[in-house]
Amino acid sequence: MTTGLIPGGQPPDRPKGTRMPQQRREQTGHAALSVDNRPRSSVITARAAASFEPVGRSVATARSFVRDTLQGWGFADIVDDAVVLTSELVTNAVVHAGTQADVLCLRTEDGVRIEVADRYPEREVPLQSAAVTMGSPDREGGRGLQLCAALADRWGVDYTPTHKNVWFQLDPPERPVGTRTAGPSLPADLLPLADGRVRVAVVQIDREGAVTSWNEDAGELFGYAADQVTGKPLTDLAAWPHTPGTSTGIAEALRLSRWEGSYGIRGADGRVTPVYASHLRVRDTGGEPSTVCLLVRDHERAVLQTPLRGPAADTPPVADGQGADPFEVFIGSPAPDDLDGLLQRTVERARDMLDGDSAFLLLATDDETELEVRASTGLPSARQRFARVPVEAGPGRYGSARMPAVHDDLAAVPGAAPLLDGTGMRSVVTVPLKVEGRLTGSLGVAAEAPRRYSNEEALRLQFAADRIALAVESARLGELERLRRGSLSFLVEASDLLAGTLDRDQTLALMAQMTVPTLATWCAVYTIADQASEPYLSYVLHEDEELIDGIKSLLSKVPPPDPVPTPGARVWTAPGEVAHQAALRTSMRSLGLSGGRPPQQLSAGIGPTLATASAVGGETVVLPLVARNRVIGMLTLGKPTDEHFRQEILELAEDLSRRAALALDNARLYSERTAISQSLQRSLLPPGLPQIDGVEVEVIYRAAGEGNEVGGDFYDLFPISDGAYGFAIGDVCGTGPNAAAVTGLARHALRLLAREGLSGPTVLERLNSAILDEGARSRFLTLLYGEMRPQPDGSAELKVVCAGHPLPLRLRQDGTVEAAAEPQPLLGVIEDLELYEETVTLDPGDVLLCVTDGVTERREGARMLGDDGLADVLTTCTGLTAGAVAARIMRAVERFASDAPSDDMAILAMRVPGLQKD
Repeated sequence: MTTGLIPGGQPPDRPKGTRMPQQRREQTGHAALSVDNRPRSSVITARAAASFEPVGRSVATARSFVRDTLQGWGFADIVDDAVVLTSELVTNAVVHAGTQADVLCLRTEDGVRIEVADRYPEREVPLQSAAVTMGSPDREGGRGLQLCAALADRWGVDYTPTHKNVWFQLDPPERPVGTRTAGPSLPADLLPLADGRVRVAVVQIDREGAVTSWNEDAGELFGYAADQVTGKPLTDLAAWPHTPGTSTGIAEALRLSRWEGSYGIRGADGRVTPVYASHLRVRDTGGEPSTVCLLVRDHERAVLQTPLRGPAADTPPVADGQGADPFEVFIGSPAPDDLDGLLQRTVERARDMLDGDSAFLLLATDDETELEVRASTGLPSARQRFARVPVEAGPGRYGSARMPAVHDDLAAVPGAAPLLDGTGMRSVVTVPLKVEGRLTGSLGVAAEAPRRYSNEEALRLQFAADRIALAVESARLGELERLRRGSLSFLVEASDLLAGTLDRDQTLALMAQMTVPTLATWCAVYTIADQASEPYLSYVLHEDEELIDGIKSLLSKVPPPDPVPTPGARVWTAPGEVAHQAALRTSMRSLGLSGGRPPQQLSAGIGPTLATASAVGGETVVLPLVARNRVIGMLTLGKPTDEHFRQEILELAEDLSRRAALALDNARLYSERTAISQSLQRSLLPPGLPQIDGVEVEVIYRAAGEGNEVGGDFYDLFPISDGAYGFAIGDVCGTGPNAAAVTGLARHALRLLAREGLSGPTVLERLNSAILDEGARSRFLTLLYGEMRPQPDGSAELKVVCAGHPLPLRLRQDGTVEAAAEPQPLLGVIEDLELYEETVTLDPGDVLLCVTDGVTERREGARMLGDDGLADVLTTCTGLTAGAVAARIMRAVERFASDAPSDDMAILAMRVPGLQKD
């Protein structure tokens, strides 16, 4: 229970077996608490008991238990007070205290005693020395004892070491036998106005709507004799006030089980007499239905009109003497600031106002074609929240959410309220929420018993709905504005993230991470390689990482959704159905049930855990990923068991899917372009280096730029004939396809010409002519070409031609470094090119280093490595192998500047083995 503790105090110690003193009411101006010393030794004539688990549904069940018990005992006059007190006390036990609630109903000679016990005895009632202010009745907790003090004839609190028991007693009112309702005595001038004789017309209508009975008072009121109207449709006489935009008429009203309201009857003199009518649908012993209509003049409606329940007697007036704001009376003060809090408070107060077992509130979508469940109480809210139902569910008034409706028995009209299917509710009253004539929502209250509601309750609920509609719409618009701002911020951030990568796998991961858990509980991305390919499950993500593998396994066994290019989200039921079947099989295996099949047959198939089945068992939607008029995949979003997506989330997901589709397609195009570029780049480089006896060779090649565009630097080392090997390292001006054409031409032409036995200068001169023949595509080329022949004495003879390329450097064993060739004109510029070759002998231990200008032109601000810097690094490589020399040069180049290289780099190191230093 939610009573306050004594400030700074503890529950008093008491001997085992003793009880706390009982409590009773005293008239002290406030509802104060004091000791009740009256004996409780009344004779018990009947007993009923029940226990309720600590779940929200137990409160409604407890109310039904008390209501049915007291009605069965004949205490209908005190049922309402008993149900209200039981509801508050059980709520305190199962919701606030979080324990089981035990309800005991006792019938005594004096009345009814009801006891509610919980398992949370640590709390105690406030001090009794002075009047106690229990707090505002509008707050959600702490009202149980206050209501007991206000409504019960006697009440109290008993403590034991393990239980706290709150009891109250209600005595039946002393009323004359047979009285259903009564009003106070009034002065004559306040009584309803009527003629000298009140005439009540009794008209009976058959199945077809024709008059079958017409009494004397009907003839006096309307001027028709019975034989003049018998057999004629009542619609010929009635002047029905049609509601604009609806098809509701008297013919439909006559088919309703009960109806009460005003219309007109056209008399024999042609005048219309306004009447107040009460209709009741009955059937005779043969089962033939008919409608009995009681009619009085409209100003005499008090004779037939069901008395409206007046405002509570204890409603406090405001300071200026005016009545309290109906909205504040219904919702309570202060009203919740957030929409969800306001809606939840609304359904709870509506349920309590009509003493229902459940209540729900739906909000209309922008186009007013569907209603979305936003709050409920007494219903499985997880299953219903954000579920959508159509506004117009059928023809006529009762199939439209735009008009009030009362359903006496849902079991007699299956599907009349789809939202309540399977919930055990039998009767329901629903009213629309309208703002300036526009439908904004629907409020409903339901009960487990049939025929619980009539027009009176519908009018009361409509009155409350009219008072809260504007507040609800204002809060909804505020939430929608916040959601749209958040959606815009979300889409901007998502666009930045998606635009920041061109990697396909990273794009898939970003798509899933942006949707989970912001938009959905789990996400799966399907991709389609081309129009002839089936969708492929590429990525799965769940907010609980332990469930990812199970969901991936389940989805891999489900046929993928169809790649429909139609925009918008569509529901995909296959995962939920398979998850349900898998969970059923898992439960059967756990119970040892095989259903007539061998156990090994049950164990085959998907077989996910129950947790996986629950995670995928909710609503699943599919959004197409369309880019450049082609479906390239599907984005699948899912909720756990029995949850639905709200419309705003689906619209946001649709916007995200469009951006994600374009990013994914850009990543695909970039990947294809990069793959082509890298493949072409590899084709311009030798597949491998030959093994040369007596010479160590090492090559390092680093292409600059993202994606490693083709063109730029190249190298080659290949056998010629008779133990001779050709080597080359070159640099084509620029990058891209034109440079790649020159690169491929140069490398392949060198091999062909060298193997024809031509000298180095001749080879380069013919290559120069071939480059010039390319015309506008030609590019100038710097090239170092040479032929190497290992010698019997361990040395190696080189013939080198350096056409505009950085000069090769020779490292001797003594650490000296010198240029191994002289510069000559580059290729691709001059037609009549005359070149010559130079001979270089590498002694054992000597190293020949050849690089491209990407090495020597490495810059850090205004500084450049240059030929001298390269020579300084090379002097430190004495005694190193060719591989170690190339690696040290590359490290020095990388460390020279912090920025990434802006040009391709190629390093070719050749060393004649000799004595190595320790």
